[in-house]
Amino acid sequence: MTKEEIVRKLPYTDPFLFVDTITEVSQKHITGEYTFDENLDFYKGHFVNFPITPGVILLECMQQIGLVSLGIYLLRDKDFDLKSNSTVAMVENEARFYKPVFPNEKVTVISDLEYFRFFKLKSKVKMLNEAGEIVCSGVFSGILKPGDAKS
Repeated sequence: MTKEEIVRKLPYTDPFLFVDTITEVSQKHITGEYTFDENLDFYKGHFVNFPITPGVILLECMQQIGLVSLGIYLLRDKDFDLKSNSTVAMVENEARFYKPVFPNEKVTVISDLEYFRFFKLKSKVKMLNEAGEIVCSGVFSGILKPGDAKS
């Protein structure tokens, strides 16, 4: 499966797709990038005259790359479509925020798999800004289950 195919299989679309590209992927690791365009709607009100990316959006970006994209790759031999009749749900997260992300800033998300079994995936995920500084990091887990799969 190519990196481009992973992005095409994501069950998101604009304005809620926070993955531009996958740059590395393996059985235990994934890295991807996203640029937060200054025209995204949430910048209009978060915050007035000082726009920064909301933390919940940073978490979503981290999970789209670090959990869902990695899960798509790990399930690449199964014939399924996450865009129909499938379960994609976050189960838990433990995150720490260190720096803000501003409009037009490109971030890199790096995820290292802890485990994947019974359709539950757990990873250590970090987000870096363009200067290579950690913006946010945490441990995330979620369910990625094709609609016809048996637990």
